[in-house]
Amino acid sequence: MSTRKTFLRSPCAVANSLDVVGDKWSLLVVRDLLHGKHTYGELAASPEGIPTNILADRLKRLESAGIIVRTPYQERPIRYSYALTQKGKDLGGVLLAFVRWGKQHIPGTVALSASQASDGAMASAKNSRHTPG
Repeated sequence: MSTRKTFLRSPCAVANSLDVVGDKWSLLVVRDLLHGKHTYGELAASPEGIPTNILADRLKRLESAGIIVRTPYQERPIRYSYALTQKGKDLGGVLLAFVRWGKQHIPGTVALSASQASDGAMASAKNSRHTPG
């Protein structure tokens, strides 16, 4: 696929990938979708406490980038479920690389399982370890 495109900064793959998912929250949303969360409420309940206005913005950005799709599951009021596209699922390897790097270089970090990604499990894990979050 070699279509000519004007890049924001340069044709560097790292720079362009960061332009899409390099903010503080986007990969965490992708992580939660990979762990089986689907609704706005489920995503908002993640242990990192993403502000709701930022979550709404990131969902729009990820949809515009073709990383997620939204499907209405309720009409009044309209509510959506979110799912990763293949492009979004392909970020799973990037997240695994972050997990490996973090566990190796940031003492006390762990890979969150899908069950730990809920508020209660994460809070109890933090309290039992007494390590900074």
